[in-house]
Amino acid sequence: MADIRFKNVAKRFGAVSVIEDLSLEIADEEFIVLVGPSGCGKSTILRMIAGLEALSGGELSIGGRRVNDVPPKDRDVAMVFQSYALYPHMTVRENISFGLRIRKMPPIQIAAAVTEAAATLGLSDLLDRKPKELSGGQRQRVALGRAIVRKPSVFLFDEPLSNLDAALRVQMRAELSKLQSRLKTTTVYVTHDQVEAMTLGDRIVVLNAGRLMQVGPPLELYDAPQNEFVARFIGTPPMNIVPVALSADGQRLEHAAFALPLPPKWQQPAAAHRGKPLVLGIRPEDICEAGQQDWKAAAEFDGVIEIFEPLGHEIIVHVRSGEERILAKLETDKLPKMGQKIRLALNGEKIHLFDPQTEQRLAG
Repeated sequence: MADIRFKNVAKRFGAVSVIEDLSLEIADEEFIVLVGPSGCGKSTILRMIAGLEALSGGELSIGGRRVNDVPPKDRDVAMVFQSYALYPHMTVRENISFGLRIRKMPPIQIAAAVTEAAATLGLSDLLDRKPKELSGGQRQRVALGRAIVRKPSVFLFDEPLSNLDAALRVQMRAELSKLQSRLKTTTVYVTHDQVEAMTLGDRIVVLNAGRLMQVGPPLELYDAPQNEFVARFIGTPPMNIVPVALSADGQRLEHAAFALPLPPKWQQPAAAHRGKPLVLGIRPEDICEAGQQDWKAAAEFDGVIEIFEPLGHEIIVHVRSGEERILAKLETDKLPKMGQKIRLALNGEKIHLFDPQTEQRLAG
């Protein structure tokens, strides 16, 4: 068992609080991704698991054992950093086996472990090369090999793909997924890239300013963000956030550019906000050109296209409507123009509602 548990964990550097009151449980064999903006504390959490940062408060356990004061070498974890950190004068074989040789494992066992890891990662034909003779993706696989050859209880990944180009990142994401499926080792993965988070994690932990915003499966975070921060952070392009007001009779969401009938599922959660401000969230894929929708509840509004981004399979348009800038996804059969007037419709069945004071999602 290699479950990981944080109980009221804090990390402070002098008067600066980086992590505050973190309680989180990571299950044995789970692949969990820590995601958030720069400075949110995700790498610090990883370093606390590895034992590279001491806790300022709370308790951390791995496999049911309290490890607050356990040195890194005795935690049975392996870490892969953003930098490959390969020894340039060593071959691939020597780089992968380095940790085992330091531990004085018998040569026969080392050779078998390196052969197995190389076959798993597609490095069998590269074992006698040096890092300068490898591509970026191959170097990253060597760094992975150096970690998995130890067969640790926990893998820690600190933005391991950020130095690769887009095509290699896609390839390596697939390889990491296959590796996790095969090895079934508890894995904690840090990234600022939400695409990596959505495609890799069994669950995602969203952090902001050292605090846990939401934990859950990728689609749960996408479909039911608990607060405005998660709504804006998860999804590419991000969710539109628009201030509205609930009518006095509780039947309509009103904005200067549109009025939207309040869908039945939101009527009870929003009842206490009649005649008061609310915040409406709507994803770009739930907005289309007026006249193309077949939604039961919809609202139409006019705007002007400020920017458009053709992506091949779709076009992202940035539309100015009064004081609001709205993002929408359009069909690709016609290319819009800058400054073009457009009428859009939003899907009322796909909206999200947030309290403007707390920024928390209403229970809809």
